[in-house]
Amino acid sequence: MKLLIISDAPILSKSEDKEAYAPYVKEMDLWMQHSSDVSFVCPTKYDRKLLTQPFKKQDFKVTSLRRLEFHTLLSAFISLITIPYQAIVLWNAMRKADHIHLRCPGNLALLACLMQITLPRKRKTVKYAGNFDPHASQPLSYRWQKKILSNTALTKNIDVLVYGEWPEQTKNIKPFFTATYSESDKGSFLKEFNEPYQFIFVGTLSQNKNPQLLVELMEQLHKEGVEVQAHFYGDGPMMEDLKTMAAFNSTPCYFYGNQNSEVLKSAYKKAHFSFLASQSEGWPKAVAESMWYGCIPIATSVSCVPWMLGVNEEYKKQKNTLEHIGSRGLIFKNKEQAIFDIKKLISTTAALKKMSQNAVAWSQDYTIEKFEREIVKLVHS
Repeated sequence: MKLLIISDAPILSKSEDKEAYAPYVKEMDLWMQHSSDVSFVCPTKYDRKLLTQPFKKQDFKVTSLRRLEFHTLLSAFISLITIPYQAIVLWNAMRKADHIHLRCPGNLALLACLMQITLPRKRKTVKYAGNFDPHASQPLSYRWQKKILSNTALTKNIDVLVYGEWPEQTKNIKPFFTATYSESDKGSFLKEFNEPYQFIFVGTLSQNKNPQLLVELMEQLHKEGVEVQAHFYGDGPMMEDLKTMAAFNSTPCYFYGNQNSEVLKSAYKKAHFSFLASQSEGWPKAVAESMWYGCIPIATSVSCVPWMLGVNEEYKKQKNTLEHIGSRGLIFKNKEQAIFDIKKLISTTAALKKMSQNAVAWSQDYTIEKFEREIVKLVHS
């Protein structure tokens, strides 16, 4: 079977190996494992730092296309005049493939979304890795992609894989997931909820992730007599400012920088709560990974987070339950609400343990093995 993958994610040639962004490679290795003939259409240059790793399978073809960028007048002009050529390259590659797999959202992906309309009989899948919330504030190109993919009159013979369950979607929109851990990693991971309560943040220390809110949360809980600690795993432009904030207020915060997966596993096992106040997400991997080890997540209501935390289902079961408290975690609305919710929750150890075990049960349903089985179904359907 000839599998064609179209993506804005660049594939780079280093030494003799083809490499790409590490999490992307891990997923693509699974897709390529079930196809004898694989080709990519994507950019092959990237001028920023990128955490890469080589693909397991190296005998695939890469057709290079320029990144379509519109940040400046010059880049917009160059992108516009190359669109006809890129459209021809995409259409020819699609015509030869047995299965077309698009990675959305992105500018090249938008052009591919338009070109696939002309090939209604071709089998297609789309991995929409961004926020598929129909009410989210997003760039125009993202909204166009969602509209094209959801339109069953224009887009045929396709499964669109999205994060979370969204109401009033067309039949080709399928809830999907991403997996980090294997069946062999499963465990009950029972926690003892005693002071000091351990909070963990995993991710880039940047404005989009709002790590400063955890420092402020720790400070206020500490002032109100709750013994807490915050452990930050990751690096970024806000590192030094966060350290200064924590030192100025004598807030118990610890910073470890970027760490490997084994260190993170150990940290998740020790933590009681995880924290993520992102402004934008697709599948928030740090939330799902922390839940695997029984951490109670506190996260902003972006993308599929309410679904992950069981907020909507809990609200349906108990009409008096607030919409920001789920069966598996808490939605972060503001510091005052979070402090109230945390203090109420830690007042009952049974409630903490129940929420923790709910998080474990949910997260451990999404394994690498299950992920691969679902990919096999899609590739060979």
